[in-house]
Order: sequence, then structure tokens, then C-alpha cells
Amino acid sequence: MQYETVIGLEVHVELATKTKLFCACANEFGSEPNTNICPVCLGLPGSLPVLNERVVDFALRIGEALNFTVPERSIFHRKNYFYPDMPKDFQTSQYDEPICAEGWIEVDGERIGIERAHMEEDTGKSTHVGGGGRIHDADHSLVDYNRAGVPLMEIVSHPAMRSSEQARGYVSELRAVLLAIGVSDVKMEEGSMRVDANVSIRPIGTTQLGTKVEIKNMNSIRSLGRAIDYEVERQTIATTTGERIVQETRHWDESEGITHGMRSKEGSSDYRFFPEPDLAPVAPTDEMRAAARAAIPELPAALRERIVAEWQVAEHDARVLVANPALSDYAQESVAALRSGSARDVVNWCTGELLAYGNETGSEPNSWALSPIALAELVGLVGDGAISRSQAKEVLAGCLAGEGAPSDVASARGLAQVSDEGALAAIIAGVLEANPDAVAEFRNGDEKAQKKKRGFLMGEAMKASKGQGNPALLNRLLDAGLA
Repeated sequence: MQYETVIGLEVHVELATKTKLFCACANEFGSEPNTNICPVCLGLPGSLPVLNERVVDFALRIGEALNFTVPERSIFHRKNYFYPDMPKDFQTSQYDEPICAEGWIEVDGERIGIERAHMEEDTGKSTHVGGGGRIHDADHSLVDYNRAGVPLMEIVSHPAMRSSEQARGYVSELRAVLLAIGVSDVKMEEGSMRVDANVSIRPIGTTQLGTKVEIKNMNSIRSLGRAIDYEVERQTIATTTGERIVQETRHWDESEGITHGMRSKEGSSDYRFFPEPDLAPVAPTDEMRAAARAAIPELPAALRERIVAEWQVAEHDARVLVANPALSDYAQESVAALRSGSARDVVNWCTGELLAYGNETGSEPNSWALSPIALAELVGLVGDGAISRSQAKEVLAGCLAGEGAPSDVASARGLAQVSDEGALAAIIAGVLEANPDAVAEFRNGDEKAQKKKRGFLMGEAMKASKGQGNPALLNRLLDAGLA
């Protein structure tokens, strides 16, 4: 019997507000443990929550960007359970009246339905010491409550995905949208975007869902794909050998490449949801909805389509660029300033050397010594033939080091492309005269030999010009000399 995979994803996104969901404590990553806390986040008697209006604004933006219906009102519920990282013994969340209902996102031309998105507070962070970081074998556990009360949006898809590749594409596109609308930095490695996967299998041709298993602890999109693939294989083997699949939560072990059972999976009745008595219903006004709608920029799918069509770049390069909103803004400003060269050249620099520079230095485009206008100048120098592409790399390094504008750096470093046809013709003549054997082998050899010897002669010509010869002109003159 053959089986198909059924995948639903629950994505928890930490919202990039300055303060927490229900109090004025700072919402920031990396602070000293248990310093951003107060009676509200600790659930001390007598403390009362006050809803952060910025969170509602961000929720409305998400609703708009992901094609949700936003009802006239939504309410908070208490989700009751005991765990050391939840000091109140309940989590303030939303249950049957979420702020966003029934949306969708398009991934590679296919709409994937999203059941809901709701506001809730995050829990504290537990660190298990010893036992490989797992609670069952740990010597002891530490809890940092700085994260308790941080605002989250939980975005729950329908069980609509059928492969790990589709799940990865969904998360990548969702991440790009959330970055573009400015509601989160969605850094999976820092926990500001966490993905739980509900995975089941069923016989092909049936509609009834199989027993789902929830997988946690995937800290990258690659890990998500690996975890799903492993779990599908595990369930398939178990089912074909007569083993019953248990509804449970499993922990993905990145180093071992397997999932471990953690606990049986709870149902909604286990949490004893009831309305939060200390918070009024959320009823967004028309003005709030309009403000959220106005804050939505051009979304990634539309931006990619425009860049591919107008700038004549490859789909892959457009994806890389648009995945980084700050870099795509930088590129668009640079393209607008171009006097010569092409938008494609700008994209190549941005998705190549500049993206690598930003990753290596941990810096953002707005902090670079090379402004978008300066990048346009650099592209123009290459386009005009003033410097070669290889020289431009040296100029780029100087600009990023703060040495000045591209033309100034090129002048200070003595970088100028030689395009004098007479001077380059003399170089080609000298190279051909100095290498008669290579010339003879080129003229008498097969296609492979000709390619090899031509490459050798071109290399000698570039050496003779000290790397400053115009490559296009040298190529033309070499072809003429070999004819």
C-alpha cells in the first residue's frame, strides 16, 4: 500500500515590539537572565495585564498580508497548564475567537490555506543542564523568565502540505512576508520564529486524516525538512509492520537526525480554556484597520515578479534579494541612481559580494560605508570600461573600508582599465610571438585543445597588462591574431 504525507505547520512568531504583550517590560533578546520581568509577567497576585496596542497593529498587518478575515471582535482566553517556564500556571492566548481567521499564502503558484492566526504570550526559556540538553536526563534545569510575556502570533496552517519541500517553501515565503511588513525579525536561530510540524500519513486516495505527530525543536528551515522526512519514514515503516501510531509530541535531535518521543499530545479539553476576565475583547476600529493596511509595502511575491520582469534577472537572484528587505531596498535605490551599467549588475553585486559582506560582519546595508548611490557609481565605472570587474572588487573592498567614493578609490589605488587598442594590440602581438608552440597547437588542435590554448594565451595577455587590460577588447584582438 502506498501512503501520502499530510503536513500542517504551527508557526510561532515573536513580534518586534519594544515592550511585552501585557506589561512595560523590555522585549529584547540576549539580556541578562531574569532582568526583564515584573509582577505581571510573573503572575504575582494583584497584578493586572494591559494590552499592548502595537501588538494589535502588528496582528492586523499580518491579517492583511496573509489574506485573513479579521472579525469585528476577538477575545483572549486562559490556557491552563503547569510547566516551570510558565509562572502563572496559565498562558494568555486566544481560542475560538482569534483575531485572524481563514487566510492563505501562495507558494510556487499554489495557495496554501491558513486556518487562523492569534495573539498569545510567550513562555520563559528552560535550559536543561546535562543529559544532552533533554529534560528527562538533565542534572538540573534553569529558567529565564525574560521571554515570559513576549508577544507572539501563532500562525496555524491547514493540513494542506504534502511534502517536506512544500513545507520548507511555505515557511520561507511566510518568513519573507513577515520581514517585509516589519512585524518580526523572524530569526529562527534566536527563537523569534519557531515552527512545529504536525505530520501524519494516510493511504493514497483516502480523505480521512491519520494520527498526527507533532515535531518540535527545528531551528532552521533545513532542519524542518530533515525532521519531516525522518518522521514520514518512521511512520511509514511503523504502519506497514502493524505498529500503531501514537498521537504524541516528538523532539527533533539535529545531531542524531532522528525524533525522540517527549509526551502524549494534549487536546484542547486538557487545557480547560476559559475567557480571560481581566482583558476586554479586542475590537479593531476602522482607523486601526486602515493604518495597518497603509503600512503594508509591496509584498515579496509581487516584488520578485517586478524585479524579474523589469530588471531582467533570474528568479533565483530575485528570491535571494527579496528575502532580505533591507538589501532589496538598497538595491532599488541603487538602480534608481544608475547612469550606466544595468540593474542586473546591481543585483549581482548585492546578492554576491555585498550579501557575503553583510553576513560576515553582521551588518545591515544602512550601516555600510558604500551607499546605494556609490554602488551605482561603481557599476557605472565597470559599464563605461573605466575599470574591470576584477578591479571593481578591489574598489568595492576599499569603499567598504571607508576609503571614499569608487572613483576616488580607483584613482588612489592606481586602478584603471586599459582600453587603448594600440597598446593592447602590442601586448597581444608580444604574447603570440613569445608562445609559438601554443599558437601552433591552437591552430592545429581539436576544439578541446583550442579552448585550452586560447585560455592560456588570454591569461598571458592579462598578465602582460598587469590585470588592467579591457577583457572584451583583449579577447577580440586575440581572436584576430589567431585567425
